[in-house]
Amino acid sequence: MSLTAVLDNRLAIEKIDPDGALASAESMADQVRQVWEEQGQIDLSQYKNNHVQNIVVAGMGGSALGADLVKNLYKTELPVSMEICKDYDLPNYVDQNTLVILSSYSGNTQETLSCALQAEKRGAMIAIITAGGQLAALAKDKKYPGYIINPKFNPSKQPRMATVYNIMAIIIILNKLALLQFDEEHFHQVMDAINRTSQNCLVEIPQEQNQAKILAFMFLERRPILVGGSFLEGALHIGANQLNENAKIFADYKIVPEINHHLMEGLTFPKSNGLNHFFVFFQSNLYRSEIAKRITLTKKAVEKVGIETLEIPLVSETKLMQVFELITLNTFANLYLSYLEGMNPCPIPMVDWFKAELEK
Repeated sequence: MSLTAVLDNRLAIEKIDPDGALASAESMADQVRQVWEEQGQIDLSQYKNNHVQNIVVAGMGGSALGADLVKNLYKTELPVSMEICKDYDLPNYVDQNTLVILSSYSGNTQETLSCALQAEKRGAMIAIITAGGQLAALAKDKKYPGYIINPKFNPSKQPRMATVYNIMAIIIILNKLALLQFDEEHFHQVMDAINRTSQNCLVEIPQEQNQAKILAFMFLERRPILVGGSFLEGALHIGANQLNENAKIFADYKIVPEINHHLMEGLTFPKSNGLNHFFVFFQSNLYRSEIAKRITLTKKAVEKVGIETLEIPLVSETKLMQVFELITLNTFANLYLSYLEGMNPCPIPMVDWFKAELEK
């Protein structure tokens, strides 16, 4: 069977992906709806008289991606600073005025559990996002509020395929504390962006009309570099991480304008860059004009050194919608790439080996 035929054939995909990563991708809108409908379980009333001066989200890997998206999407709206702690130790400033969100899909992440103990000692306001494990048990024992994920729309059981659960839980937590605004209209915007993009990326849509399949072929045997600006940073991070874990490929993301201050000079060597790299520039009519111009010029600069590029304009009406448009497109693209490689996207043997070595 040809590579193109694999991507057009659900039975062929099921043989490569028996754990259901594609089913998780096709259930992203259901994940959004589930959190929206279950937001009543997130009871933050114990903090209603507290003044949140800063936010720290403690999480690793896929469990930190939602925070990165929210931080960058709402950075011009959040009234307090938001930091993501990807370590065993919380920042020194964390105190009783800090909202610490402990995020671990498994509930057993060492670094996050370490931060949980520190947050309690410092008297921080604590909320949790987890699907179970030690973190869920701790929350029950300490009566920490938060969201316990029932991952019925993540058949693959992979944390990176439950990112939408995480994003929505963080948004709802911050909305309930009046730190950002997310109402029913915003909910419908997210649903529309995911559903519209998913429909264009389904297995049944042929390659010439399917941007996700086109990207998968262009990424094959090359290092994808995802490039965008400002509010898209967290969404680009999600795309790169999923390429790493699902397609088992060395991928990265870069942000304009930061990329213009160093990386362009680094494109000259090694001379194999033109063979080994592929840049995708995500353009948006919601960028400020300076960013849009820089995206166009950066694309030209990359092409000047012989590296192939592609520009993809995001078409949704709002920043919130464009973020989910980008997440959805990249999710399908990285799964299609794994199928082209003949690789089951769900197992993570290198990470499993590393964890086993740590436990020795």
